[in-house]
Amino acid sequence: MMSPGFTGGLLDRADALRHDPEGLAAARSDWRARVLRLDRFEPELDGEGRLGWSSLAETPEEAELILLGFDEARRPHFAAYLPGMRAPAGRSPRLFALLDQFAPGEAATYAAARSVLDWHSRHQFCANCGHQTALSRAGWGRACPNCKAEHFPRVDPVVIMIAEHDGRALLGRQPAFPPGRYSALAGFLEPGESIEEAVAREIMEEAGVRVSGVRYIASQPWPFPSSLMIACVGIAEDDAITLDTNELEDAIWVSRDDVRAVLAGEDGPFLPPPPYAIAYTLLKAWAEG
Repeated sequence: MMSPGFTGGLLDRADALRHDPEGLAAARSDWRARVLRLDRFEPELDGEGRLGWSSLAETPEEAELILLGFDEARRPHFAAYLPGMRAPAGRSPRLFALLDQFAPGEAATYAAARSVLDWHSRHQFCANCGHQTALSRAGWGRACPNCKAEHFPRVDPVVIMIAEHDGRALLGRQPAFPPGRYSALAGFLEPGESIEEAVAREIMEEAGVRVSGVRYIASQPWPFPSSLMIACVGIAEDDAITLDTNELEDAIWVSRDDVRAVLAGEDGPFLPPPPYAIAYTLLKAWAEG
């Protein structure tokens, strides 16, 4: 099975250094240290799909450095949070185009940096007492100097799934999709709910299809802003669709042959999701049996 997009990171995250002030200071003073180049949270790529980096000397003094990790040469890599940074609402056409251009492993580094920077931009104040927080744990936390509470970057789990019935997969279409595109159904896990229960609930809510026998396929970080997509397949009791038009514009059943054809670039009854999306990985895994 192909690796999902935004996975396969090449940096050693060096968790132990997050608790080692002296080691972290040494990394910050390393003349080889690099800082990720971003333009309004969007990456710079070279002609081979590699991320752009600059030296610490080019980083503004007021920047808060987040340790992303070390490469094979033990060079430290950072992302810089600047006061007032805010991720733009939505994703630009330029960023969508870049997502197909990353060299292997580079998208994973970008995903980690974007997610944690976005978290810092939205968590400058303590949720417990309201006091301004300070960066901690090499950028992988914030600490409140007033009430001593610690806060850590959150990840929101999302189930993304297809229902299977009689050799066919259920796909849905949202109004915001490009014309002809269908994809797997998806929804956030709710408190007190297992992955299997969330899959069954979301398929029932969106398409009126009851499923059981849910099986896990793969997962993917999705840095917009910080989700974990959990791909699954469930077995449907029947193929009758009752559409929730608040969630979906349409839903269809497609055969394995149809899925294989569209993933191979041939004409078919729908346009597939892009390869960097885990819905593509899920469909490919299902089509290959």
